[in-house]
Amino acid sequence: MYAITIPEPGGPEALLWGEAPDPVPGEGEVLVEVAASAVNRADILQRQGFYDPPPGASPHPGLECSGRIAALGPGVSGWSVGDEVCALLAGGGYAEKVAVPAGQLLPRPQGLGLKQTAALPEVVCTVWSNIFMIAHLRPGETLLVHGGSSGIGTMAIQLAKAFGAKVAVTAGTKEKLERCAELGADILVNYREQDFVEEVRKATDGAGADVILDNMGAQYLDRNVQALAVNGRLAIIGMQGGVQAELNILNLLTKRAAINATSLRARPLGEKAAIVAAVREHVWPLIDAGHVRPIVDREIPMSDAAAAHRVVEESGHIGKVLLVAP
Repeated sequence: MYAITIPEPGGPEALLWGEAPDPVPGEGEVLVEVAASAVNRADILQRQGFYDPPPGASPHPGLECSGRIAALGPGVSGWSVGDEVCALLAGGGYAEKVAVPAGQLLPRPQGLGLKQTAALPEVVCTVWSNIFMIAHLRPGETLLVHGGSSGIGTMAIQLAKAFGAKVAVTAGTKEKLERCAELGADILVNYREQDFVEEVRKATDGAGADVILDNMGAQYLDRNVQALAVNGRLAIIGMQGGVQAELNILNLLTKRAAINATSLRARPLGEKAAIVAAVREHVWPLIDAGHVRPIVDREIPMSDAAAAHRVVEESGHIGKVLLVAP
């Protein structure tokens, strides 16, 4: 097969399209012929040499894909060759074929094209596991999403609104905030011009956000705690703003607040399968009905993954950037 390899860490030019060994599905796995993958920040970190794949995972980047099942490994039931699926991956999406644990497969939703479906697995599993399974967002509560126009942000807005929450977002341009509003965001904060702590408090009569989904990490830690409501929950899923910060524990105690930090890639297979099963039960019906949809900024040939990485690193996109296989 052909796949993106990274012989040496570096800039986007480090991504090379070339021949690689075909994966072979093991016990409990299926082989998927990839139709498309999508770019995630973790892929950029891997390219730069800062985020190696977990032991046993594919060396190729790519944490999600869509495609058709080409073969079943031993012990797989409930799936057939030819099924159109999307999958949550520990790696290997930037390739023509990938072996996937069967518990990480989802059927292609009704009404979505196969390529478009590649924009779903990573963002939906991240949003559902953090906002609903861990932070337990409830109807009537307020969710603050940093990076509201990102792939994760656009999905978080839609799912939170679908389950009856009020949504605040931060973004850096008027255009991005307008797109967030079109998806249902109620409180729009331009982080370049406004203080999100002040704006969220103002919009909630001083209460603050019940749940915050944060991709920034250290840079926003103290301010996120300030923005939380009493009994608020902060879910940290990224470190774009650094990895070390000081925190006033008194503020956390006063609000009886909780901080959780998670990642998907290195979780045990059983935990990933449980998240995927919950997504299939709770989110897939919303997607099938057209109430929730992936937001795709553009499609780029997988062989030109370097161009796709440049787009994501420049942060001018809205939603997901897809990599389309030949």
